[in-house]
Amino acid sequence: MKRAAANLRSAFQNNILTLPLSSIVPQRNATAEALRSSIFKQILSSVREIGLIEPLVVFPQEGKGFLLLDGHLRFEALKILGTEEVNCILSTDDESYTYNKRVNHIPPVAQHFMLMEALKSGVAEERIAATLNVDVAAIRRRAQMLEGICPEVVEMLRDKKLSLELFPILRKMKAIGQIATVELMVLRNDYSVSFAKTRLAISPPALLTQASIARQNKANSDAADTLLGEDTDGIIQNLKAIEETYGTDVLTLTVTCAYLDRLFKEEKIKYYLDRHHPGPLETLMTIISDLRPSPTQERASKGQ
Repeated sequence: MKRAAANLRSAFQNNILTLPLSSIVPQRNATAEALRSSIFKQILSSVREIGLIEPLVVFPQEGKGFLLLDGHLRFEALKILGTEEVNCILSTDDESYTYNKRVNHIPPVAQHFMLMEALKSGVAEERIAATLNVDVAAIRRRAQMLEGICPEVVEMLRDKKLSLELFPILRKMKAIGQIATVELMVLRNDYSVSFAKTRLAISPPALLTQASIARQNKANSDAADTLLGEDTDGIIQNLKAIEETYGTDVLTLTVTCAYLDRLFKEEKIKYYLDRHHPGPLETLMTIISDLRPSPTQERASKGQ
């Protein structure tokens, strides 16, 4: 076992090098879209406020400086800020893939706990907001994210990737409703906001907070009024459309049925259809029979 461990080659050197930024050659240039993204703005703000936390990963090239393997956005941020030197990890392999793709991003609940630890240790909200390139109100919303969420639900969602919009929806439910909803989410592997809204809409009042019940009743009433108005408008529009085409449709139907009636009186045609297409034939015969005038109507028509 020791011999096998000795044969393993480390992917990185243990020491961190400080290199001139000009000696590092990126594998690709950052696009204008990437430089406008919120992710890059957060990286730029973080590097400006507290410096580079994670070193760049580079690979030495003979006579050509160092090839940048990982940290292209950090590299661009350092250039914008006019940094001359940067800490780097020297890779022993020139595989050109992004190491961050192998790293799991921190879920929102874990981010919340990290934020709370930072606040408890005395880091000001303004400094955290500046580092993350967000306003102070966003930091306060994240700090209050789990208020009204029962501990069992927090534990179930601790390592899940989900939207922050999920928590205001869960907050409208009592603890038992939150647990039932999140258990279904785990079972379905569906942590979407739309699923949570659906669960909230169909939850009985016993699972909702009093404020949510009042809002739900008003929302249901408003939705019913809106739906009734839409249905009424739709009926009126349909009637108008029917009025515009009624005469033409009746004439077309009458002529078509008269033609089919004459056609079906041909024994060979009727025999063929009865043998190969009995279903359509029966349907057409029923329509023609229903539209054919009764003897009383025929006598009344002749009398006129």
